[in-house]
Parts: sequence; C-alpha cells; structure tokens
Amino acid sequence: MSALEHHFSIPEIAQLWNLSPGAVRNIFRDRGDVIHLGNGETRKKRGYLTLRIPESVVVRVHDELKKRRVR
Repeated sequence: MSALEHHFSIPEIAQLWNLSPGAVRNIFRDRGDVIHLGNGETRKKRGYLTLRIPESVVVRVHDELKKRRVR
C-alpha cells in the first residue's frame, strides 16, 4: 500500500461493484488497512465517519469475495 495509490470512496466502489453503499461499508468497515476519517460523537452532534479504501485493498477484498463465492 502506498500513500500515492488511488483511494476509493464508498460510493465509487458501490458503483463499480453494483452494490449499495451500505453493503460496501459493511464489507470494509472493520478492516485495519482502510483509512478512517471523521469526528467523534458529542452530546449535541452525531459522529461522522468517512472511509477511504486503497486500490490494493479493493483488489484484495474482491479476490477474497470471488474465492468465497466459488466454494
């Protein structure tokens, strides 16, 4: 993974994979190699979380999902 490689947003991957943004978010949410940006929740405002997924991670997860489907 390189800081200069393309980092995808959730909507970009959802469009490429023809999935809902929620489904894509669930796939990538707990991965350690995804960049999590956002602010925490306070008593007056809810927290927001933005995910940026490096291209190498997108390719790796796609391969994992393809292998799981074949079995």
